[in-house]
Amino acid sequence: MPSNQPLNAADLFNCTKCGECCKGYGGTYVTSEEIETIAAFIGVERQQFISQYCALSGGQPLLAQGANGYCLFWDTTCTIHPVKPRMCREWPFIAGVLNDIINWRIMAASCPGMRTDLPDELVFRCVQTIRQRR
Repeated sequence: MPSNQPLNAADLFNCTKCGECCKGYGGTYVTSEEIETIAAFIGVERQQFISQYCALSGGQPLLAQGANGYCLFWDTTCTIHPVKPRMCREWPFIAGVLNDIINWRIMAASCPGMRTDLPDELVFRCVQTIRQRR
């Protein structure tokens, strides 16, 4: 692909629904609005959702992980897919890639849907454009 040709999200990422982004360290932070939305979707009260399905990191709620390392809402597929948090919806086009393009390579090591055969500058420009549109 010529370097002057603009890339789009599909050129860089094709989700394989493997769930690798649903496990590991760091967790998925959830906003107050996301907590409300997910709690309503699964039919629990806000406080019950926080106590049963969240952990705190730096005083902020994030989706808890099970003993297997996966998000509690992963069960061969995302059980809250229609209301999943912004962090999940934006994967892998996240701000961290704009901070350091090496993060794309690190994330791609566990995500089979992310392309690694393109020059860093092309990946960076594409991620930057996608994030600006959001």
